Amino acid sequence: MKIVVIGGTGLIGTNVVSRLRREGHEVLAASPRTGVNTLTGEGLAEALAGAEVVVDVANSPSFEDKPVMEFFDTSGRNLLAAEAAAGVKHHVALSVVGTERLLSSGYFRAKWVQENLIKNAKIPYTIVRATQFFEFVGAIAQSGTVGETVRLSPALFQPIGSDDVAGAMARFAMGQPVNGTVEIAGPEQIPLDEIARQFLAATKDPRTVVADVHARYFGIDVNDQSLTPGDDAHLGSIHWRDWLGSITSQAGETAHAH
Repeated sequence: MKIVVIGGTGLIGTNVVSRLRREGHEVLAASPRTGVNTLTGEGLAEALAGAEVVVDVANSPSFEDKPVMEFFDTSGRNLLAAEAAAGVKHHVALSVVGTERLLSSGYFRAKWVQENLIKNAKIPYTIVRATQFFEFVGAIAQSGTVGETVRLSPALFQPIGSDDVAGAMARFAMGQPVNGTVEIAGPEQIPLDEIARQFLAATKDPRTVVADVHARYFGIDVNDQSLTPGDDAHLGSIHWRDWLGSITSQAGETAHAH
C-alpha cells in the first residue's frame, strides 16, 4: 500500500520510511526537501495521490509561540484537507505525552491544536503520544544551564529512544486506526536532574547538575506526572544506559579514527 510520511527526511521520518519499505510498502518521504510543503500546500495533492495512509512526524522549524502555532495549525489544516480530497483512510500523527498538562508552553498549545484538528476531521486516525527522546537530553541540560551549573527539576522523566518511536509509528501505520490516542515511552522512569547528570558524565561534560524543585522545564512548572505516561503506555525496549553507552562508544571510535 502507498504510505506518505510527512517529515520523512528527519530523525524519526527517515527511520519510519526505511522500516515501511522493508515491509514492502510503497513509501513517499515528504518534506520541503523533497518538494512537499504542508505549510504552503506545495506538492501535497501530488504526494497524496493514491495514498492509503499518512504518517505525520513533521516538527516546527521554530519553537517560538507564534511560528510554532502557525506551523501546526496551518500545516494540520492543509494536510487534512488534502487527505480528505485524496481519500486517505488512516492518519497517524506523532504528538507528545502530557500535552494537555503543559499548555502554559506555546509549543504544547500548538500540539493541542494539531491533535484537535485531527480529532475533528473525518479521517480515521491514530495519535501516538511519545515521551521525550533520549536524543533530546543534551538540549534539556542546555536549557537549564547558567554558567557551569545546570538547574533541573527532580521530576520523574521516562524518555524513549528515537528508534523505538520509529518502530511504533511504523507499526501503527500498518495497523487499523485506533480513532484515539496511544502513549509510548521508554522502559524506565528516572528523575530529570539525574538523567542529565548521567548524560553529562558520559559525555565528559564538566557542568554540575543541581536538583531544584522550582526549576522550570522550558518555562513550564513540572511534577512527577507532567512528563510521564499513563498505565497503558506501550514501552520501548531500549534502556537509557544502553543508549548512553552506544553514543559514548561511537564518540570514542570517532575520536580514535581521527
